[in-house]
Amino acid sequence: MSRPEPKPWIAQIHAYVPGKSKSASGKPLVKLSANENPLGSSPAALAALAEGHVAADYPDPDAQALREAIAEVHGLDPALVVCGTGSGELLHCAVQALAGPEDEVVMSRYSFSLYPLLAQKVGATPVFAAPEGYGASVDNLLAAVTARTRVVLLDNPNNPVGTFLPPAEVARLHAGLPPHVLLVVDEAYGEYIDPAHQSAAFALAKAHENVLVSRTFSKAYGLASERVGWVTGPAHLIDLVNRLRGAFNVSVSGQKAAIAALGDQTFVAEARDHNTRERARLAEAIAALGNHGISASPSEANFLLVHFEGEVTATAALEALAEAGYAVRHLPSQGLPNALRITIGTTPATTNVIATLRQLCGETA
Repeated sequence: MSRPEPKPWIAQIHAYVPGKSKSASGKPLVKLSANENPLGSSPAALAALAEGHVAADYPDPDAQALREAIAEVHGLDPALVVCGTGSGELLHCAVQALAGPEDEVVMSRYSFSLYPLLAQKVGATPVFAAPEGYGASVDNLLAAVTARTRVVLLDNPNNPVGTFLPPAEVARLHAGLPPHVLLVVDEAYGEYIDPAHQSAAFALAKAHENVLVSRTFSKAYGLASERVGWVTGPAHLIDLVNRLRGAFNVSVSGQKAAIAALGDQTFVAEARDHNTRERARLAEAIAALGNHGISASPSEANFLLVHFEGEVTATAALEALAEAGYAVRHLPSQGLPNALRITIGTTPATTNVIATLRQLCGETA
């Protein structure tokens, strides 16, 4: 060899592509492409960030105070919580611990675009289960499991569709899996669902040896820039994740901001209420454009997946929204060339998105 060559499975990987924030001409746009919190961050978190810290000092490598705060809010054992650089790092650790070449990682056809990369990074094969109305199907996920399956990844609510499997369906999925197969319930958007359902996955992880649940501070908590996530599950899985995660992986500022944000559940409730209200308003407006071939998948997340199956194309809507000043996510790389994922923004942003779509359809804004 004349130079270092990657493993064959690494050469097949395409880097993760984030949502855009500029138009094709380079004009800055209001970003409705990355599912960030339009209300910003908790005032308590911002105050914690403003306090400053000694930049020369390493952060707490175990994020002990943050783990204790997470455990207190969610009724968990802090020893069964591990924090990471966003939930993505920890999802990678879980897959890396259990899967490798000749193994399979199962996911629904339209899932978080990071998932197939997690499998490919360790040489495993991503297997896509057929969807049901674009969302995950328990029966189809179970049908995709083979003797080679090591991990099943379920984003719930789903990204990019927004659909949600109720707790009874998640429990049915788990019950149908062999005990050696890990079920990861990725709840990046968990704070946006009905609070009555928010602890169900934690209970499943407490009761079984093959369930991990992940959460993030990047969405409802409005701390995407700080890159803080966490997982919980049985002790042997937490031990595996701890062995593989990066040392000092959560910054001092990230730990401080997340602890403060956990103490401001009023902000989280306000973010959920805003999202529920504006999502319903956008969904109603899109339903009214049904005669133009425009529809939206049901969503419990902070975005809508909008389908363009008539005279107005997704590309035309993408361009019109960019002209109006908004970046949204076009998804041809995920097999959804006729769809846009639109983050729920501020109230004025929702109004402007609706007006743009109506004008594109030739209707009065």
